[in-house]
Amino acid sequence: MDFSYSDEAVRFRKEIRTWLAAHLTPDVIAAGKHRGTDPYAFATLLAWNAKMADAGWGAVAWPREYGGREATPLEQLVYAEETTRAKVPVPLNIIGINNIAPAIMQYGTAAQRHELLLRMQRADDIWCQGMSEPESGSDLASLRTRAVRDGDSFVVTGQKIWTSLGHRADWCQLYVRTDPEAPPHKGISCLIVDMSLPGIDARPLVTLNGDADFAEVFFDEVRVPADALLGPLDGGWQVAATTLSHERAGAARLYAEMRVRLLDLVSDLGTTEISGRVATDDPAVLRRLGELDVRIACLEVLCKRAISAGLHGGDGFADASLAKSVWGELGQDLAELAFDTLCEDGATGPWADFRLTARALTIAGGTTQINKNITARRVLGLPRS
Repeated sequence: MDFSYSDEAVRFRKEIRTWLAAHLTPDVIAAGKHRGTDPYAFATLLAWNAKMADAGWGAVAWPREYGGREATPLEQLVYAEETTRAKVPVPLNIIGINNIAPAIMQYGTAAQRHELLLRMQRADDIWCQGMSEPESGSDLASLRTRAVRDGDSFVVTGQKIWTSLGHRADWCQLYVRTDPEAPPHKGISCLIVDMSLPGIDARPLVTLNGDADFAEVFFDEVRVPADALLGPLDGGWQVAATTLSHERAGAARLYAEMRVRLLDLVSDLGTTEISGRVATDDPAVLRRLGELDVRIACLEVLCKRAISAGLHGGDGFADASLAKSVWGELGQDLAELAFDTLCEDGATGPWADFRLTARALTIAGGTTQINKNITARRVLGLPRS
């Protein structure tokens, strides 16, 4: 792995750090923790996302014609490190900016790109992604939501679940079965769906920590214009592959996020007494902190190896998938240490909240089982299970 920061990346770091120092406020940072329960927090984030986009920091990897900076992979890494270090809330449209937008740029019409992308970046429109379904989990090929062509429309019927911000979304990148006779991977299409269409019912799902960031979305004979098709008819699998390849490219933020959480935990433990002494003087606590620190260092190597592969023309997808698996289990162990040492049963607060939300880390963004299968095939060369 050849990994070093270029002079351009160093200048890029200085520029984003300076801008954040001038504009990021505690109010914005706090809003990121309560967007699912507090309307004021959600409105604060909408305004913040627009400010970042107007300043050119909303989607740095995008081409300039869509309001981006055409940042190199190394500059994207720097961006992830600096925004994470400063505790900038993730964009409301993070799935849209990182995953859906590249698919629209590659497969969308000129009208779709012109009308949708800038509004997505500013969070003028909120986007969701209709992939997961009941009894399908991460297996996109088993989806049952169907779309039948009727004149100038597709008629969509079915259900999606665990749809991030589905109840707040204006648009959905929706995967539907358009050819029930074709093999599972070849009868799927992708539609860009206006969530205000008649027949769509999005119901928020309240998670363990009381937030409502997810929804289950029902489609009851929804008439979607035929020009909402993204990519080829029955070719949705390749659109999904493009979308998910960009999801794994977000590996840069994984280790940076865990590093920030570990530093926060060390700070809190340094002011907490357990059995008459400061928690960080307890050898058992120190051992667990040390193990987490080493694992974060390993995660950083995995993430940077994936980025380095991309920089040098290789395939970083497998390393990014492995990094995601490591990140999920690491986050759960960090949350468990924080809860064991700082919280009691029935406790509330940031660490109790993280203990609850961390349960989903091994599911969100591709389950650990899916990522281990990718690692087995593409890193170890094992046959498909």
